[in-house]
Amino acid sequence: MKILHKSIAKDGEGRVKLIATDAEDLWHLYNLIDVGNFVKATTIRKVQRETDTGSSESERLKIVLTIEVAEVDFDSQGLQLRIKGRNVVENSYVKVGAFHTIEVELHRSFELTKSKWDVIDLDRLTAASEPTAGADVAAVIMQEGLANVCVLSNSLSRFVARVESNVPRKPAGAAFNKDKSKSKFFDLVYRAIKDKLKLDELKVVILASPGYVKDEFFKFMNAEAVRTDEKSMIKIKPKCILAHSSSGHKHALHEVTTSRLLTMTKNRRLIDHSLVQVLANPALQSRLADTKAAAEVKALETFFDILKSQPDRACYGPPHVLYAADLGAIQTLLISDSLFRNADVPTREKYVGVVDVTRSTGGDVHIFSAMHVTGEQLNEMTGIAAILRFPLQELEDMDFDQAL
Repeated sequence: MKILHKSIAKDGEGRVKLIATDAEDLWHLYNLIDVGNFVKATTIRKVQRETDTGSSESERLKIVLTIEVAEVDFDSQGLQLRIKGRNVVENSYVKVGAFHTIEVELHRSFELTKSKWDVIDLDRLTAASEPTAGADVAAVIMQEGLANVCVLSNSLSRFVARVESNVPRKPAGAAFNKDKSKSKFFDLVYRAIKDKLKLDELKVVILASPGYVKDEFFKFMNAEAVRTDEKSMIKIKPKCILAHSSSGHKHALHEVTTSRLLTMTKNRRLIDHSLVQVLANPALQSRLADTKAAAEVKALETFFDILKSQPDRACYGPPHVLYAADLGAIQTLLISDSLFRNADVPTREKYVGVVDVTRSTGGDVHIFSAMHVTGEQLNEMTGIAAILRFPLQELEDMDFDQAL
């Protein structure tokens, strides 16, 4: 994301002129734009005109509108951001108060005005404008006959291709038939990787499967790249990490990108579904050491370890975490960005307050994206958790279902 102009007063009021340059920027904007903000942008409006003969005809015109935001919608699959609101500056075509929907387009500037840019807004603005914020990890989750290709950036986990091909388990003919079917499947996966991924931008390509499917595909991929002299595919060989997954379905991505997939119950019992140590792999850690996602995975790992071994030094859920924050007890805060999209301003301010208090007392804050696999896992635990500096045994007596 490019910041063309920024004018924010000490009290937080101000405006910023921005250009979204990639799909991840749309997600950042979805989290930045709140109900009640003002958006000024060039947009297309269908207007009615009267002709010389007295009849009317419609025409689509490009005009500049300023709307007060009433609703923001992000389509994660189509990667579209729509902002609906009432026009606040009258012009020749649109009256004040008329509703209009602005679709934010890549590489087209617009202006966002807020009565208050809080610390969460400013942090996201800074993170979105960093040049290293793009997707740098790809994962191919596969089993015989099925593969899902995914790209992971700091904020988004997005599936870009699904490959299905019949690979019979017990072929009616000779084993040759199965080998032929498998080769056809591998060729389809190979082409999906070549066509759907920006290979030059990737730091790591994770190939994951149950059994030896990933190993066989890795061998096929390298041989095919050499045979066809496909330089972009040859270059990704040293970037590949082979890992285990329970299947080729999308949900297996959780296992591949996190080393623990834990389901938390309200009385703090832990059901350990998977202990796949993929991101704990030293080779993978060394390549991702400078990414936001790696830091979040490490924070989740540490939280789960402490919750299991020292339960009085870890908590999750708004009542518990807010109580710990009031005591200055939070060493590391894990919070989902979905909590900051709360339409109730006082509730949002409470979460912003937890971030401020944690930082002011020397604690670390990790803000997880709800559209990333790490954020999805945190959201399963209410979206907020904390590692504490010292034990708080009284948290066990607090009502977990207590409202924020």
